[in-house]
Amino acid sequence: MSGPQIDPAILAELAPTGRLRAGINTGNFLLVSGQGADGRPYGVSPDVAAEIAGRLGVPLDLVSYPDPGLLADGAERGEWDIGNIGAEPQRARTIAFTAAYCEIEATYLVPAGSPITRIEEVDRPGHRIATKGRAAYGLWLENNLRHAELVRTESIDSSFDVFVEQGLEALAGLRPRLIADVARLPGARILDGQFSAVQQSVGTPRGNARAAAWLADVVEELKASGFIAARIAHHGVKGLSVAPPA
Repeated sequence: MSGPQIDPAILAELAPTGRLRAGINTGNFLLVSGQGADGRPYGVSPDVAAEIAGRLGVPLDLVSYPDPGLLADGAERGEWDIGNIGAEPQRARTIAFTAAYCEIEATYLVPAGSPITRIEEVDRPGHRIATKGRAAYGLWLENNLRHAELVRTESIDSSFDVFVEQGLEALAGLRPRLIADVARLPGARILDGQFSAVQQSVGTPRGNARAAAWLADVVEELKASGFIAARIAHHGVKGLSVAPPA
């Protein structure tokens, strides 16, 4: 529960209504393992939010979003006090992020018969890459691709469909999802290594300077104490790892 150690200014920024409203991306199957009968999401991300609320000594309200882009949009609309989301430069314009609490490897799937064997060979002139628009790894590609064309879609499922139907050279995604996708495509391959690791962080709207500093300290403590590792193990998540210290 809250006590003298919680600066009232931090409480005013993170729980102005007396409750902590936490934005949760239910579309990330690694961080949200499912939903209860009442529709309340459960998983690593909700557990992190609950721990933060407990340290503040306030009740928790989970604000669910089916897509990380919609969650990010909620910062400007004042829909949440903290948002558990991948940290990317575009989002940092309106959100102050902690260092990552966990990471997810992002890589490419290539079709059967593809001459591409290494990550570095994907970003070449004439190559087309399917990706879910506004996903953290898709935003990374927007910032870093120099030659290949990015084909954005509305969902992870539709990026797979476009990759197959249009015969694109690569499908970008999180490795755990691509492992499921490759099983559907005889001869397709997932490339070794990663082009990025999606940094799953805790954010708060910019302007919450004291809250942002407090959250940064809490996240480092949750990593160092083993809390994050324990929650990953509890939910049996494969493909999610504890981020290194900031």
